[in-house]
Amino acid sequence: MSYLEYTVKSVPTGLRKILYINWPIAVLLTAVACIGFLMLYSVAGGSAEPWMDPQLKRFAVGFGAMLAVAMVPIWFWRNIAGLAYGISLALLVAVELFGSIGGGSQRWIEMGFMRLQPSELMKITMIMLLAAYYDWLPLSKTSRPIWVLFPVVLILVPVYLVLTQPDLGTAILLIAAGGGMMFLAGVHWAYFAAVIAAGIGLVTTVFKSRGTDWQLLADYQFRRIDTFLDPSTDPLGAGYHITQSKIALGSGGWTGRGFMQGTQSRLNFLPEKHTDFIFTTLAEEFGFIGAISLLGLYSLIIVFCISTAMTNRDRFSSLLTLGIAATFFLFFAVNMSMVMGLAPVVGVPLPLVSYGGSAMLILMLGFGIVQSAHVHKPR
Repeated sequence: MSYLEYTVKSVPTGLRKILYINWPIAVLLTAVACIGFLMLYSVAGGSAEPWMDPQLKRFAVGFGAMLAVAMVPIWFWRNIAGLAYGISLALLVAVELFGSIGGGSQRWIEMGFMRLQPSELMKITMIMLLAAYYDWLPLSKTSRPIWVLFPVVLILVPVYLVLTQPDLGTAILLIAAGGGMMFLAGVHWAYFAAVIAAGIGLVTTVFKSRGTDWQLLADYQFRRIDTFLDPSTDPLGAGYHITQSKIALGSGGWTGRGFMQGTQSRLNFLPEKHTDFIFTTLAEEFGFIGAISLLGLYSLIIVFCISTAMTNRDRFSSLLTLGIAATFFLFFAVNMSMVMGLAPVVGVPLPLVSYGGSAMLILMLGFGIVQSAHVHKPR
């Protein structure tokens, strides 16, 4: 036993858990959140209200919640995974019955002190249950059809409920995160190849049906596809968001226009500048260097998550950590692709940077479980 290990083991258990926390991840999360505070201050015209101050308070609460969750043994989260998934599913059903409506979508439940978006909670609880399932399932049964069917149902049920809200972006994230968990757990690649082939076949069939008697999509839906492929076909309508986003991205250059000097956001050409399109504000004000710096921080968080998962001998902890890291990756990858015109605009926030309560708090709870897995891993 090294002197450092002896020193740590001599510390009381409660304080020892604090020392075992993966502090690089905690520091990186704080750094990303600080960038978010800075950008929310900028898009408000140099004011802490109405976005930066509430976001700062939410992060403080979320950071405290992350540390509290980290102190709870990882076996507790394994044991309640099914219950947590069931509660998330019930909340999604509750959204259908009496959820509040905003922006044409019914996605939230009013709780007085905050608006809860249950689909955000489902992103974490679904990962928890899938990790618990594959921790319980023997490796020899992972790719057998009957044992593959169960996790597919666990993924598709919430996806259906989310699509009815409607929330295409979150539905895509749930499918991708669930599929990623199945792949990480060792499900045979042939299943994924079959799904990809079926998807390509479906897309091809949809395009071939255009203009025929058996056309599979309405004309307006095809026009949306045309606008995604070429926003200039409708620059003042469906293509407005992505056109303005590209202008902001391009005008930033290498070093940007300067803090609070972005014309697209300051003159309100850029839509949803404090939520879905906040990355373009960052790129306009701080240029390529600012954008790649944020991407670097995100990448480091993923690297540290993978590192702690690879060194954890507990299968549930490893799968859970990798699953939450994959979900986090999908968050920023889809958002950045969306605002750069590489993917359709589907309303996915930039994690810890975009303004929003549910997304930030639940993401911090997810990283709290990652910290729990790290703190309580066998040593």
